[in-house]
Amino acid sequence: MAHNYILRVTAGPANDPKLHKVVPVNSPVPLSIESDLIDIDLNVRIQNYKGLPRGSPETSAYFDIPPHAKNKDQYSICFRFTLKEGINGNDLVFGNDFDHPIRDRLPPGFGTAFKIVKWAIDPGLDGDPYADEPYLYGPTVSSMNTIYIGPKTGSNIQKSPLYNPEAGLVFDEGGSEEGMEIRRGHEIPDTEAARKRFFLDEENKRNWEWESGRTYAVDFFNPYLDFSDFALRLPGFTLPIMKYWDGQGLRYVLKNRKTNAVLLAVLFTLYLDEDLDEEGNVKPGLDTGLPFDEMDKVRMERDETKSNDSEDGSSKEGSVKGKKTNGIAYDDDDDVD
Repeated sequence: MAHNYILRVTAGPANDPKLHKVVPVNSPVPLSIESDLIDIDLNVRIQNYKGLPRGSPETSAYFDIPPHAKNKDQYSICFRFTLKEGINGNDLVFGNDFDHPIRDRLPPGFGTAFKIVKWAIDPGLDGDPYADEPYLYGPTVSSMNTIYIGPKTGSNIQKSPLYNPEAGLVFDEGGSEEGMEIRRGHEIPDTEAARKRFFLDEENKRNWEWESGRTYAVDFFNPYLDFSDFALRLPGFTLPIMKYWDGQGLRYVLKNRKTNAVLLAVLFTLYLDEDLDEEGNVKPGLDTGLPFDEMDKVRMERDETKSNDSEDGSSKEGSVKGKKTNGIAYDDDDDVD
């Protein structure tokens, strides 16, 4: 089933796909996103990528850099950001959510898989996959694999010390000189694993503030989600995603859960070849990431509109302003009896 579909990644400052831009997957040049709440430079990398835009690189030099080569990481969502209002460490969350229920599509053994995800990927992950609008979020400060704390004034992305001209945003756990002082002041451990454990403590999360105007960089990656054949491969557990997929896009969000404001949405959506035009663009009205039943309605409405437009065009051939009616040309003065 997977070979019938092609992947597209879009991103924007809200969940609405109409506000998104297409992400140049595996390009070293980050996608810039701006809103009243945040400024972002985003890189998305996917191993063995065969999606849109057509002609995209199949991989990135990022995957040759430790620890990604050793871990055999399959994808990365990496971004540099500057908030325009500060957000408490307990409120800035990152994770997945959906606009429609998925409870009827959850596979046998989902509970076991979720426990493995919490153990192997994000111990701070929490949510309700059985809700009408399901979600799984974790505090950004403990969910991200790598966090870099930068200065108050950011630089042009391609002049930033975080920028690699072959791979895009690449950085280690840590920070600038100013950022390292902040880490020491909060007694934040130097290593990724220790920092994650540190911020699983509720008091440590509440004492952390993502400052307005400061530059941060975060990277989320793992070897478990394989986009080449759409499978989730956890330690001791493999899930063929296509078998249970309902058509909705896989959405990662950065949001303020206190205000429910979305700061960034990255949407992974699969499309049929028939949904694309000759240049590889998604046809109007189909770039929604809806479940199968909703998408079928959209396609039917689109086909009906095209059919009606075609019929209207045929009927207009019967007008008498120097046009043809049933193959016969008439002037305004001709008598049409």
